[in-house]
Amino acid sequence: MNIHFILVEPAVPENVGGSARAIKTMGYSSMRLVNPCDHLSEMARRLAHASNDILEAAKVYKNLEEATHDLDFLIGTTANQKRSSKQDFHPATELATILSGKAGALQNVGIVFGREESGLTNDELQLCDIASSIPLAAPYPSVNLSQAIMLYAYELSALQHFSRKPAADGTPVHEESYAALRQKVDALLQITELDQNPVKANRIRERLALVEQTDLNLLHTACAALLEKLGPAK
Repeated sequence: MNIHFILVEPAVPENVGGSARAIKTMGYSSMRLVNPCDHLSEMARRLAHASNDILEAAKVYKNLEEATHDLDFLIGTTANQKRSSKQDFHPATELATILSGKAGALQNVGIVFGREESGLTNDELQLCDIASSIPLAAPYPSVNLSQAIMLYAYELSALQHFSRKPAADGTPVHEESYAALRQKVDALLQITELDQNPVKANRIRERLALVEQTDLNLLHTACAALLEKLGPAK
């Protein structure tokens, strides 16, 4: 499973440099930037220290949709749950367990961090499968961008030691992808016109993101059968 750290419109070069350092320290290498500040500036490089390779390899995009088009699963981070479009919020400490539960269905996972001053918009957070936050003893002073990335990178580093078990006979276990299941569910929402109710449809997608591998495979079978009976979406 590959983890990609996505920074949306970071405004402070030092934060980008510190984030690169945090990512590399925890054994990761992929950083994606959406409309960033000068992430190759001297100040960014100074904070990156021995992680300038992460800065130089960072891919730059115009918007979050473009930055995440090839990813299977997105985690949006937020510090303000009251104005969020999501109903469930998962502490950073729970993410490794959530992802390992469906590891066979995921190849590329993105964790999205918002702007230093305002975070992610509701529309951006709605693009994510689940929302996560860092429990704080006091709301102020809050952690800054690079500190938040260090905390998440540390928690997710447990995934690097996770390996899928083969079947009893030693052969690799074939798993259907989560992205493919999400497409099937989206098609069913359209056929049944449940997508006409955004609140209900988004809630279904949000809960789907928490289903573990065994149930994902069952849902693939059930959704495929329903689609065959109901016919294609119009």
